[in-house]
Amino acid sequence: MPNVNLHLIARCYDLARKSYDEGGLPIGSVLARGAEVIGEGHNQRVQHGDPIAHGEMDCLRNAGRQPSYAGLTLYTSLSPCMMCAGTIVQFGIRHVVIAENTNFGGNEDFLRERGVRVDIVDDPRCTDLMARFIAEKPALWNEDIAAS
Repeated sequence: MPNVNLHLIARCYDLARKSYDEGGLPIGSVLARGAEVIGEGHNQRVQHGDPIAHGEMDCLRNAGRQPSYAGLTLYTSLSPCMMCAGTIVQFGIRHVVIAENTNFGGNEDFLRERGVRVDIVDDPRCTDLMARFIAEKPALWNEDIAAS
């Protein structure tokens, strides 16, 4: 897959694992310009009691203000929810690399319809970690995705 840095996918997994080990949802994200990491983060909804502290949001917060998101790529261990997808579009991030969308088929079509290039890697480590989390903590997972 051209323009996809598998080292950054591995970093997303490491961040997701960190969140999982802390008792949170295993979702990690990295914002990069090529191989240069601009920011990274992981889901911290449980750890901080913050309902919008999704992995992508934490990553963008840690990246700080950017004069432009042109040329940046957002890597994420799980397909983005609508909140995160909306933020991607709002900030003008034109490329998103998703490690896995088996456990949650987020909003790839929403992103593509708005001109965002979406690459899906199908990383088995991310898929397995999220599947394990969902099996272990289904109520927390349903809370995260606002399932009733």
